[in-house]
Amino acid sequence: MSAVENERAALLEYLTLGREHVVGILEGLSEDQLRRPVLPSGWSCLGLIKHLALADEHYWFRCVVAGESFDVLPQGPNAEWTIDPGESAEEVFNLYRTEIEHANDVITFTPIETPPRQPDPEWGEWGKQFSTLRSVILHVIVETSVHAGHLDAVRELIDDRQWIVL
Repeated sequence: MSAVENERAALLEYLTLGREHVVGILEGLSEDQLRRPVLPSGWSCLGLIKHLALADEHYWFRCVVAGESFDVLPQGPNAEWTIDPGESAEEVFNLYRTEIEHANDVITFTPIETPPRQPDPEWGEWGKQFSTLRSVILHVIVETSVHAGHLDAVRELIDDRQWIVL
């Protein structure tokens, strides 16, 4: 395996670990617990999963890197955090898993030095850091890890469960 392929495999492994943490910390919660806001900001665990599916996995890999239209994403402030009353936890988790599969395809079949096909026009100067698939993967690793930490804290508030305790 080439150095580039080793790097891609390592980045995908770390991203996968973060994704597994996100799903794992929520195992065993009821539908009500997944929907209930715990923090004053009002987001729910299920809302965070939907956010990760749409604003991280879909947006960054399918829209930015692969060039799919941004129009398919929910519009409006915090729209990707909103869980409709008829939307089940199973549907939201399946959405996340499906977006992960699509993202993994993009990661696997796109050269790591490829620039985004569709940079977001609202990025301005901030967006210059996202010059390759590699930088996008690193960004999504950070985003996923940060949100896994949020879920750790919220899960402990819900029922005292801890993911990793030193």
